[in-house]
Amino acid sequence: MPAPSRRAKSGVSEPRRPTSRSKSGVSEPRRSSLRPPSVGAAHEPSDPIEQLYARGVTDGLPVVPPTRERVARAIEASGRAADELIALVPPNFGRATVEKIAINAVMAGCRPEYLPVVIATVEAVCDERFDLQGVSATTNSTAQLVVINGPIRTELDVNCGANLFGPGWRANATIGRALRLACVNLGGAVPGVVSMSTFAHPGRYTYCIGEWEEQSPWDSLAVEHGFARTDSTVALLAADAPITVYDQRSRTAADLCATLAATLAVVEHHKMTHWGDTLLVLSPAHAATIAGDGWSKADTQRFLFERLQRPVRELVPGVNGGDGLPEHVLKKFADPAHDDTLIPKFRAPEHIKLLVAGGTAGRFSAVVPGWTFSKGSNLVMRRIR
Repeated sequence: MPAPSRRAKSGVSEPRRPTSRSKSGVSEPRRSSLRPPSVGAAHEPSDPIEQLYARGVTDGLPVVPPTRERVARAIEASGRAADELIALVPPNFGRATVEKIAINAVMAGCRPEYLPVVIATVEAVCDERFDLQGVSATTNSTAQLVVINGPIRTELDVNCGANLFGPGWRANATIGRALRLACVNLGGAVPGVVSMSTFAHPGRYTYCIGEWEEQSPWDSLAVEHGFARTDSTVALLAADAPITVYDQRSRTAADLCATLAATLAVVEHHKMTHWGDTLLVLSPAHAATIAGDGWSKADTQRFLFERLQRPVRELVPGVNGGDGLPEHVLKKFADPAHDDTLIPKFRAPEHIKLLVAGGTAGRFSAVVPGWTFSKGSNLVMRRIR
């Protein structure tokens, strides 16, 4: 097997070592470093895959050695110059050139033709509106979810249907993984060192889906946001793991949306208010039920928004749940414990983002909570060049 290219050295940053004691002085266990403590004979130090483990540039799974030939093929497929700067990746603001992105894409297992998509994802997450610095360091569980729209879905065989969030499709698996590797190796979001999520979730390995536009009764997510049907795009959302919504019996839009609202109500916690971008992934069967009653996306968003409001008296902290409205909001009401003023779960109906995807065999949908409190991350979209 060929040795790793020296170019790989320019595509990663060295992880910083964790401290063994917290600010409180309480000793904490060291994380299992991405870099093993030593590469002994049993690990075959001449093996390029083991060398990459030793350098700490994997996500815990084996990566493809980024040889000169593999990286060059990916760069060529992008049609861009190797040294073109795409973005500075927070929190370390590493230089994400086309070449460095290609190195991480190769390591993730991407085919060369995937690189334009990976480049667009890196550009999107480095948009200030996404707040990658906050996403990388939060104690929450968020991961970078990629949603692909447009003709490129069929060109690259992006999965938009059954097993949507699961394994089995190379494009989904490796595009999402390439973005995550870039955020760690270029941005420095090393788990347990900078990335301090309490739990995280499996989407931090890879989190990439396509919208099944052909099954949607409405405009796609991309068209809804101003792109042409012929455009290929990526949308990036800082997102928790999907929550499956089961409803086999509702046959009207209102009944089904009442079920969906009940799950949306517990995003983050049952008293969270003024939340931002969150994804509602409707299966083709559920979308057909809603559209069959003549409801548009906007109708659905308005129904959910209005349903997801609670009176101030139910949002007082420490009553039926510790969290609730912050003090500066409570001060606006003379008697919060008895006030019936309705407070919305989401800041506006359009923050409930709808798309259609998933299999046709079951009447399910999925809520994908965003990391979108008042000054948090926002959905960001980019056209794929």
